[in-house]
Amino acid sequence: MDFQFVQIERHDRVGLIRIHRPKALNALNRTVMQEIGEALEAFEQDEGIGAIVITGDERAFAAGADIKEMAEASAVEMLERDTISLWDRVQEVKKPVIAAVSGWCLGGGNELAMACDMIVASETAKFGQPEINLGVIPGAGGTQRLTRAVGKALAMEMILNDRHLSAEEAYHFGLVNRVVPPEVYLEQALALAQEIAARAPLALRVAKEMVLRAEEVPLSEGIRDERRNFYFLFSTEDQKEGMKAFREKRKPRWKGR
Repeated sequence: MDFQFVQIERHDRVGLIRIHRPKALNALNRTVMQEIGEALEAFEQDEGIGAIVITGDERAFAAGADIKEMAEASAVEMLERDTISLWDRVQEVKKPVIAAVSGWCLGGGNELAMACDMIVASETAKFGQPEINLGVIPGAGGTQRLTRAVGKALAMEMILNDRHLSAEEAYHFGLVNRVVPPEVYLEQALALAQEIAARAPLALRVAKEMVLRAEEVPLSEGIRDERRNFYFLFSTEDQKEGMKAFREKRKPRWKGR
């Protein structure tokens, strides 16, 4: 696939999407987000891919949305363009998606990282939602996902007063999964993705769906859905293979069905 601002690679069973707008610190315009969506769709349809990593470069995962693209737009124009809906595609992917973050991860970039299922951060990573400085608020999930991740008080400070979190602070408050040296952040994200991609595909898909659902429904409803899906997986060949392999003390051979 030939993209303008996105590079894609295949690492065994992991698909890598690399945002490549270095002169703009990987700012996210409509074209970038469309290309990310197309790359995600291609990896989603590829049965040989079990997990996906999204990254930028060492200076910036993405320093925000492209302000030049929207500065003079009217409310009606913004509504008609609906560029923000392109962020939704990330969480709609059924396969696990990991953000590998180094350097600046601000505004729309932070919202993109939070739309992923996990975040591996370089020690240089800086997370923030500085939209208040532009007279607006986060619009691609920032007020909602950030509050769920770090809690009301800290989300208020980050969104109302442009507080940035260091990588260590982000780890402490539960925004990221792990913090590693900058020279290995992508390597570590790919390694995590490889480990996940080696697991039962159908169980991964259902497990991801249930974890995301936990943020949206009451506990009793989530428990009922979880139980139904637990029973459902006993109709799959992978469940039979997984339990047989456990009894036989060998690695399972997943078929994804």
